[in-house]
Amino acid sequence: MTSTFPNISISTERLVLRPFEEPDTEAFAEMMNDELVVAWTSVPHPYTQADARAWITELAPAERTEGRGIVFAVTEFLTQRLVGIVHLRNTDWRVRSSELSYVIAPWARGEGYASEAALATAQWLFNDQKFERLELRTAADNTASQQVAQKIGCISEGVLRGAWIARARTGSGTWTDVRTDVIVWSLLPEDLAGDADELADTGGFTSYSDWN
Repeated sequence: MTSTFPNISISTERLVLRPFEEPDTEAFAEMMNDELVVAWTSVPHPYTQADARAWITELAPAERTEGRGIVFAVTEFLTQRLVGIVHLRNTDWRVRSSELSYVIAPWARGEGYASEAALATAQWLFNDQKFERLELRTAADNTASQQVAQKIGCISEGVLRGAWIARARTGSGTWTDVRTDVIVWSLLPEDLAGDADELADTGGFTSYSDWN
């Protein structure tokens, strides 16, 4: 029998992490077309509203129902505006381990939202779901995402050489693939003993994620 995460929402002081809804389509598509999201993820480009709708209505729900993970839309508590996405993926129920990836909208970067959402997800995963390991993977040049990993207490475990394809603009303005190393980070329950209130974010998005 396949294990699955419950279909829930998580609240923090400033954020609500909840399942995606069809009205999120336009804001989600806009966020995924951001230059830095295109550079550090493998999402289709341009990312159409049809892509966003397929993710929201089919692909994201299947992550949970098929036991692979869970997808949260991250929204501001006061405005309900879409801040970003947090995705638990590649979940191993026997080992009690999962991989965390996230994207933050351009307008919301630098507000501490990535750290807040990632930390809330980790606390829920360890405390409520009794998991024992959370993993993050960031491109070697994605310093913003690396800083978020460090701020929530992750430990760098090593480098996977040439393990990811990022994208960069050429002189003519088109995109080209660029092979890059990947840094592997891990977080265990005992790593959350630090003072979470002092976490601050430099703005960010994970790089190692096959969103759609």
